[in-house]
Amino acid sequence: MSSATGLPNIYSVELSPPDISGYASGNTGIPYIWTFDSGVAGPHVAITAVVHGNEPCGAIAIDWLMQMNLRPLRGALSFAFVNVAAYEAFDPEVPDATRWVEEDFNRLWGEGVLDDPDRRVTPEVERAREIRPWLSTVDLLLDIHSMQHKTDPLIIAGPTVKGRTLGGQIGWPGIVVTDKGHAEGQRMRDFADFADPASPRNAALVECGQHWEAEAADVAKDCCIGFLRATGAVAPDFQQDRMNARPPKPETKYYEVMQPVTIETDNFRFAQDWRGFEHLKQGTLIGHDGDREVLAPNDPTVLIMPSRRLWPGKTAVRLARPIEG
Repeated sequence: MSSATGLPNIYSVELSPPDISGYASGNTGIPYIWTFDSGVAGPHVAITAVVHGNEPCGAIAIDWLMQMNLRPLRGALSFAFVNVAAYEAFDPEVPDATRWVEEDFNRLWGEGVLDDPDRRVTPEVERAREIRPWLSTVDLLLDIHSMQHKTDPLIIAGPTVKGRTLGGQIGWPGIVVTDKGHAEGQRMRDFADFADPASPRNAALVECGQHWEAEAADVAKDCCIGFLRATGAVAPDFQQDRMNARPPKPETKYYEVMQPVTIETDNFRFAQDWRGFEHLKQGTLIGHDGDREVLAPNDPTVLIMPSRRLWPGKTAVRLARPIEG
């Protein structure tokens, strides 16, 4: 469990990951995956959590929904705890160390990756192969994540217009980012038809705030409510009392990632301690990758999720611009 060993912990752990062992049996034949069918025609809607083991807000949100005994008004509704092995190893004393067991689960979903006979079989590959048949039946997906730095929560809408539309319909949080993913590998939210502009299947990934801040759990719940309402899985006033007590629904703002900065050398360093959503003037020095300067290409250039894992092949930061919805 050394995915981030050596990174100093700069944020306190305010969240207590819930015990999810009671969900281990599932009801689908796949451990930790539960599906409830309404018997009424409609889409298969799913919410996933703990794709990364050190991101407890999604587990908190799904546990909260499961305890309601929530059932869909139409179609089917699934809840899935994904990288359970990494989640169960979470240690608040070294909270960055269990993002994964051996590799990033959320980079395995490109065409042919899981079927490559020469690929090393890690716990993440085994689990991805186990859940893929179920994932292939999902029409509308919300994948819950969190971030390294305390910055504004956001929805990652993927590369298509339909993804951006779904992000706006969800409504919480109020920032929707369109992007094409990472050079390192394809995310689960971009799997198969989710990224096909011609398919009605669709997905959103929400980054709920810093991994361990208490507010991230509330943002995860808010986003689940917005997603379930938008998909028609629940009534339009589902959890309205809760939403009345929360900050009002924000005006949605949209951004498009122009390019990810993929690290090429063993010596990448940022020019400043960027935390995310800084608006930079064109030509501003963002950092160095070896001897190469990384400069802001546009005015403004908006920094999306600068990383602390500055290793070759990883995404250091995504460079975005504001766009119309």
